[in-house]
Amino acid sequence: MNLTKAVKEKYKKPLASCTNEEIYISLLEQVKELAKEKETVSASKTTSKRKLYYISAEFLIGKLLSNNLINLGLYDEVKKELAAAGKSLAEIEELEPEPSLGNGGLGRLAACFVDSIATLGLNGDGVGLNYHYGLFKQVFDKKHLQQETPNPWIENESWLTKTETSYQVPFGGFTVTSRLYDLDVTGYDNHSTRLRLFDLESVDESIVKDGIDFDKTEIEKNLTLFLYPDDSDDKGRLLRVYQQYFMVSNAAQLILDECIARGSNLHDLADYAAVQINDTHPSMVIPELIRLLGQHGILMDEAISIVSKVCAYTNHTILAEALEKWPIAFLNKAVPQLMPIIRELDNRIRATVKDESTYIIQNGLVHMAHMDIHYGYSVNGVAYLHTEILKNTELNNFYKLYPERFNNKTNGITFRRWLMACNPELSALITSLIGEGWKKDAMELEKLGASISDPAVLTKLLHVKAEKKNQLVSYLKETQGLELNPDSIFDIQVKRLHEYKRQQMNALYVIHKYLEIKAGKIPKKPITVLFGAKAAPAYVIAKDIIHLILCLQELINNDPEVSPHLNVFMVENYNVTLAEKLIPACDISEQISLASKEASGTGNMKFMLNGALTLGTMDGANVEIAEPVGKDNIFTFGESSETVIARYERGDYKSKDWYEKDKDLKAAVDFIVGKEMMKIGQKENLERLYAELLNKDWFMTFPDFEDYVKTREEAYAAYTNRTEWAKKMLVNISKAGFFSSDRTIAQYNEEIWKLS
Repeated sequence: MNLTKAVKEKYKKPLASCTNEEIYISLLEQVKELAKEKETVSASKTTSKRKLYYISAEFLIGKLLSNNLINLGLYDEVKKELAAAGKSLAEIEELEPEPSLGNGGLGRLAACFVDSIATLGLNGDGVGLNYHYGLFKQVFDKKHLQQETPNPWIENESWLTKTETSYQVPFGGFTVTSRLYDLDVTGYDNHSTRLRLFDLESVDESIVKDGIDFDKTEIEKNLTLFLYPDDSDDKGRLLRVYQQYFMVSNAAQLILDECIARGSNLHDLADYAAVQINDTHPSMVIPELIRLLGQHGILMDEAISIVSKVCAYTNHTILAEALEKWPIAFLNKAVPQLMPIIRELDNRIRATVKDESTYIIQNGLVHMAHMDIHYGYSVNGVAYLHTEILKNTELNNFYKLYPERFNNKTNGITFRRWLMACNPELSALITSLIGEGWKKDAMELEKLGASISDPAVLTKLLHVKAEKKNQLVSYLKETQGLELNPDSIFDIQVKRLHEYKRQQMNALYVIHKYLEIKAGKIPKKPITVLFGAKAAPAYVIAKDIIHLILCLQELINNDPEVSPHLNVFMVENYNVTLAEKLIPACDISEQISLASKEASGTGNMKFMLNGALTLGTMDGANVEIAEPVGKDNIFTFGESSETVIARYERGDYKSKDWYEKDKDLKAAVDFIVGKEMMKIGQKENLERLYAELLNKDWFMTFPDFEDYVKTREEAYAAYTNRTEWAKKMLVNISKAGFFSSDRTIAQYNEEIWKLS
């Protein structure tokens, strides 16, 4: 790449005279061109007849410029060229808006997977929707409440490329026209693949009025405005059905068109296409493919047989609300053409299976996951513990029917973004110790074990962590006005706000620590507790937890007795960009979900890779992290998944019993509605959260609280021995290789997709 020449041709002036905006646009154009070339080259060379279509409602890809430059092998070259002209690549990167195409771990995982598909040279694309405003932009108001505003990202010059591909999507009573946009995904030192993002030709951004409110009934104007429209009413829930069908109808039409173009007669579709259904949002692709095959003259029996050999399903959760069940009335209204097919699929199961709990249609509801399992050829969980829970309890009725379909694919992350891009200092240290090989084969990180007892290496590692903490301090002061102490322990919990992830337990610990300091018990080392999370607009208790944290932030940080020793901050509008700053700076990673509830987690892997130590329950992928690092290099606490599952089955949990017998817990819970908090917070929000914890505590914060406090104190004590802590950091980094998404995708391909 010759950036100097490119800007000279485009703007008729030297690089040094160009604005950052002009340089950004030039870089964007050139990177898109290079990515497209790699895509064309790879397409001409691929030997795989079968192509993967990874369909997902979310792709949380983050900013793309630096990641693409790294994957294309151009980052250092461009950085030097800019520096020679007096320009900063970091400043130019700040101009890029973050694509609003996802929300949490599901979307970030999908983004990592597409990166790895490209890096491994596999024949596959991601397929989803081109949301204009994403989930929402989070804003904290003066009353310490979350407010939601649109999060626009699409500009005249963007990573999107408008294509000529367009489809008609039929709904009950009307038809809409789609438009396909491609977004290139570069692989590391390999070819490019694409995100195929469908938009609505008739979408109208002007219908969004106050905050993120809009008329949910104007389907022809609103379908691609927001990710996960507010489903607190029937209009919102119905809109989700319209949105999901729009995604899968476009995907199915694209799949058939591409396969025909590559030589398929559709009877042999399974030789040409593998469809991965990422969670239940794309489930309607099964009946839609059957419907479209019928339009091509293929009879129902054969169409069902074909589709059952094409589609595979990834389960991401055991939470009931996430295993989607849509009322028949919704489907009859939105997609009446699918209901006869869904009824036929259900009838076939009823004719051969006695267990009524596995039927697709039950009590007027269509169970999407049931359809995926019956009419897909693979069902995978995303961590060892999660998959075992699916097989033994949550989906045991299906496992008995189809044991051969169930398999585990422990999640992974792309090291290019989560180490090379966001922590070049640590990347350079690793490379100086073990060479470049780890960038393509993450298992080579094991070689770092040889340096565990090298004082010089440990000192350098601590220096890198200090540097990343200082960078975070500067960034948050500049962008959010937050004043952090870089010499404190950075204890961080960043993820979607949900009660099962138990941000409320972290907040109760903060209250406990505040009360201890007020009583004169001063920690040996100052502590900074950082939160980052968005709560779904209709999730009232989640928003109350955010309110609690923001009230604690004001109370504690303005208390001269406490603030030298303890601070708490909640970053606003947590996203990938903030994650890239927070994760490398973290000392202690909070992974404290209720055992059995977190399918995997991928934040735990990112923190581990960047030298943070996990404080967590034995849940999700924490189980698989704990095994290789050993008990001395992770801080685990809490009840086992077996204990939790058994208690749910008995239905005998009473939070008040635990509250009454633990004075520290009682003091922390009561503090929520105490006079100090009531002066700062909103009575309605604090009292509602207090009542929820005291009378329900559905995700069992109270039974784990005592052990959580004890273990967290052990982690803080361990931090004071800097040499031993550095050893623990290096062990974690050295054992992170297994959690590469390259490994995960290789397993998907070998055991499910078989793309050759």
